[in-house]
Parts: sequence; structure tokens; C-alpha cells
Amino acid sequence: MNVNLGTVFDQFAADLLKTGHYQSQSEILREGLRLLKEREELKQLRIAELHKEIAIGTAEADRGEFVDGGEVFSEIRKRSAKQKRTKK
Repeated sequence: MNVNLGTVFDQFAADLLKTGHYQSQSEILREGLRLLKEREELKQLRIAELHKEIAIGTAEADRGEFVDGGEVFSEIRKRSAKQKRTKK
């Protein structure tokens, strides 16, 4: 595989090689891809967890177990104002 990284990443790879922590550009790319794969897997886990939370919230709402949005925002504004006053 032949990859053009561009000048910024070429220089970054060269700097990493100078440190001695990596023995080749291939090793650097494998490490970068491993980190990208890990990040993508975490993102998928977060999305799955969000879907679960949405399903729980939808089921609660269907049962009438929810709080009025206006009331919630009103309470948040009150707490925020109170915190601002106590910081002064």
C-alpha cells in the first residue's frame, strides 16, 4: 500500500521515528489505525447505550412517567440563578 500523508503528517511521522519509540512508518500507521479502530468501537458502544436510554425513556413516556419540559427548564434556570448569586 502506498499512502500520501501530506507534509504535516510526514513530518509528524519523521519526528516520531526520531524518538525511537517506533521503528518504521508502518508501525506508526498501525498504531494510528489501532487507536482509530478503538475510538470507532467506543463510539458504537456509546450509540448503542444511547439507543437503550431512548428506548427506556420512550417506554416511560408511554406509561405516562415523564416530567413536563417547561417545569424542568424552569427549575434549571432557578438553580443556575442561585449558583450565580452564591458565587458573587
